[in-house]
Amino acid sequence: MTLSLSLAEARRLALAAQGFGRTPRGAIAHRHLQAQIERLGVLQIDSVNALVRSHYLPAFSRLGHYQAEHLDELAWGRARRRRLFEYWGHEASLLPLELYPLLRWRMRRAADGQGIYPGLARFGMERRDAIETVLQAVRERGALGAGSLSSRTEKAGPWWGWSAEKMALEWLFAAGEVTVAGRRGFERLYDLPERVIPAQLLKHPELAEDEAQRRLLLRSADALGVATEKDLRDYYRLDAGDSKRRIAELVEAGELLPVAVQGWRQLAYCRGEPRIPRRVRHSALLSPFDSLIWERERTERLFGFRYRLEIYTPQAKRVYGYYVLPFLHHERLLARVDLRSERAAGRLAVHAVHLEEAVLSEEARLALGDSLRALAHWLGLDEVWLAPSVKTLGVPVA
Repeated sequence: MTLSLSLAEARRLALAAQGFGRTPRGAIAHRHLQAQIERLGVLQIDSVNALVRSHYLPAFSRLGHYQAEHLDELAWGRARRRRLFEYWGHEASLLPLELYPLLRWRMRRAADGQGIYPGLARFGMERRDAIETVLQAVRERGALGAGSLSSRTEKAGPWWGWSAEKMALEWLFAAGEVTVAGRRGFERLYDLPERVIPAQLLKHPELAEDEAQRRLLLRSADALGVATEKDLRDYYRLDAGDSKRRIAELVEAGELLPVAVQGWRQLAYCRGEPRIPRRVRHSALLSPFDSLIWERERTERLFGFRYRLEIYTPQAKRVYGYYVLPFLHHERLLARVDLRSERAAGRLAVHAVHLEEAVLSEEARLALGDSLRALAHWLGLDEVWLAPSVKTLGVPVA
């Protein structure tokens, strides 16, 4: 039997699954932050720092003002505080520690040259000397960054100018032979897993690939609320063949239910009988790498909102701006806001606001102003600066 959902029901189910509309009262504590990240199951890491590193934004969008240092502690702090690890989840990601056993199969595949960049796979086959040298250096010296190992004297070549040592570290990381112990600035510091990952997880019995993939897909379904096979697959970047087989098995076992969503050509799935909120009341600015919107086709299906990054588009060809955050108001994406954190001037700069409709309602306009002020305050900036074109919209930020 296939369930049926209206598009509005699917949208509310997705927003609730992602943790919107559940802002705790009072100060945001470690437990709130940890619970939110565990709900999402993955935070994408990105190097662009035009506003703030992207992995900090999803929790702010859902919880409001929290201490970014708490996320640092969960990700790279002392062992008793650490609850996250870095690996290839959805791109480079922070993931709850309990997912470590579910990704060992991916590490094994990477060691065999599967599921990684061809150039890195080739390096793994051809440069065992460099890999063994780097691994021995990590064993002897502890957490190391690529910069402290580089012996390159020649001009930088391909792979973003990576040295052989950096390539070796990335191969070892993908293969699970080293992990990220911390960061120096934004540089990864690599160490042996036994010095970083809790022993009970390292000693966890090996899961068969199919079982680990089923569990990852169920985590995806929990985080997405309702999703097509491609949506579920994309959350942890599974292969299409693996995903389709595992979803068929989960449907047969009754752990995923087929769902027909109004206007969607593809069949969707959800975990059990869906509990759909009557409404979701929440306003937030979303990171370009937020898990609500990172699958762009799904964003179009859910919100009728076509979203593309223009970071690498030449300035003259950009339509909306360099670092554009969608503005979520209740159950709709109503605007695109081009933002920059100008720390030298102590201000949050709003370079452009592009509306999805002719005008914002008074309620949405006030909510956008509140969101901008809250973001500036969280970032430790003194004011919100509006470009002249934005001022005409009458968004209150003073």
